[in-house]
Amino acid sequence: MREPWVVGVSGASGTPYAAAVVRGLLDAGAPVDLIVSRAARLTILDETGRPFRDGHWATDLATWLGRDLADADVRHWPAGDLAAGPSSGSYRVRGMAVVPASTAACAGIAIGLSKDLLQRSAEVNLKERRPVVVVPRETPVTRSHLEHLIALHDAGAVVLPASPGFYGAGAAASAAQLVDFVAGKVLDALGVPHTLFRRWSGELGAARA
Repeated sequence: MREPWVVGVSGASGTPYAAAVVRGLLDAGAPVDLIVSRAARLTILDETGRPFRDGHWATDLATWLGRDLADADVRHWPAGDLAAGPSSGSYRVRGMAVVPASTAACAGIAIGLSKDLLQRSAEVNLKERRPVVVVPRETPVTRSHLEHLIALHDAGAVVLPASPGFYGAGAAASAAQLVDFVAGKVLDALGVPHTLFRRWSGELGAARA
């Protein structure tokens, strides 16, 4: 039986993190169910210059990820489709990553708003006690945002801010390496194997070796 990972992309800046997570899941041979919010479509357009359209999602996703998806097990669900598979706990999935997670998405998930399929799917996975990783990116944060993140943590989510480490590539790390570091941490939290960054070895300066 197919059991995908759900990837929800909300409207915060940081859509390269989402693309790297999806690529990492596909590289690991995992099926993916993708939910892109309305705000996220605007952010993808702004950050890449490319549209992401529900009616042309396969072509647009391949362009966004920069790879051929002919053999990939990917399913797209429009964010406005609250009757979609991921809206129900009886729809089998392994868990979910919300990356990047806007303050609005964090708040909606934390209080059970179910404004769209992304929020509903995250709430379903929390209630079913499946792995949920939420990747907030905005900084600085307000007290209300911190309270919502605490609520998500208490509900069972892993709150994983988009805070890249430099020990994997050093101070001269490229933007792509820093993006991959965060994506790799998301995959670690989901228990998905990857080779997106050099792991800490206990040896100072190993990244420069």
